[in-house]
Amino acid sequence: MANILLTQRCVRSCPYCFAKEHMSRSLSDDMLSWEDLIYLADLLEISGEKNVSLLGGEPTLHPDFVNFSLYLLERKISVTVFTSGVVAESTLREMSSAFQGVLPDGLHFICNLNDPDLSSPEEYEQIRSFLGEFGQRTVPSFNIYHLDFNLEFLFQYMNQYGLKRAIRFGLAHPIPGDKNQFVSIQDIKRVIERLLSYTPFFQRYRITLILDCGFPMCAFSDEQLGMLYRITGDNFRFGCGPAFDIGPDMMVWSCFPLSSYHKKSVYEFNSIQEIVNFYQERLRNIRVEVGGIYEACDNCQYREEGKCAGGCVAHLLSAFRNEERVRIEEIYL
Repeated sequence: MANILLTQRCVRSCPYCFAKEHMSRSLSDDMLSWEDLIYLADLLEISGEKNVSLLGGEPTLHPDFVNFSLYLLERKISVTVFTSGVVAESTLREMSSAFQGVLPDGLHFICNLNDPDLSSPEEYEQIRSFLGEFGQRTVPSFNIYHLDFNLEFLFQYMNQYGLKRAIRFGLAHPIPGDKNQFVSIQDIKRVIERLLSYTPFFQRYRITLILDCGFPMCAFSDEQLGMLYRITGDNFRFGCGPAFDIGPDMMVWSCFPLSSYHKKSVYEFNSIQEIVNFYQERLRNIRVEVGGIYEACDNCQYREEGKCAGGCVAHLLSAFRNEERVRIEEIYL
């Protein structure tokens, strides 16, 4: 699924932000134009793509966010909006009116929810208002960047606002060449232990876990994999592949942690599949140099069978930056 950034502006400053480097190198007032949105919709259509994600920054800050969404829906393209839930009251009213008749399968939200302690009172109330209006269309998302995270507020939100019975969990990854808070390779197993300590809550509330990319399979014990299967069924993967993001300036890159790695103009490609193939090849080149984040990844049966990617490539590129340039030159770009 293609990710289209409507704007570079954001309403928060999260300590783990994996878009930090990209945002710092971009104009904060960059906004996707109608002309470019129509071009991207055409590209999706000729590529046979029926789904798109709208991101930012905070996508609802774009003055045409609602009309952009309605246009894509009119083109029979399902829309997923990645939002912080910090939405201005006037925008929320416009969204409520415009999206009232849209079927749930056509439009839904993934709301990145931080611990309430990280939000100001004003932001907290805006998030509550957003969830009160669109909770039934919303999958909550939570990014893990330290070891003592607490998930109880998510369960409260799910019951209070009728959120979808799934939670998307992401690991905060390093930004090569920049500084952000992230989960170190050594701490991934401890994060998993902490996450699965909430299994009784997941089972009680019948919540499915959605693991974002970068979780290595071998960091889970056999018992933990069994717990994960009981909670989620077989709908979990241990991948690390190009989600690819398209910015308001029509530049495309593999993902936010790799936003400076082989960035290209979207006009260099004739289809969505060409973009995917290009970045898959770039990531394969890195995996040839180093199989994964652990030494055992080089000879891992599950990685060879495609069951696990070997962790996040951003960890590998971060390590490459501190060594002599002895590898193929293109992995340093």
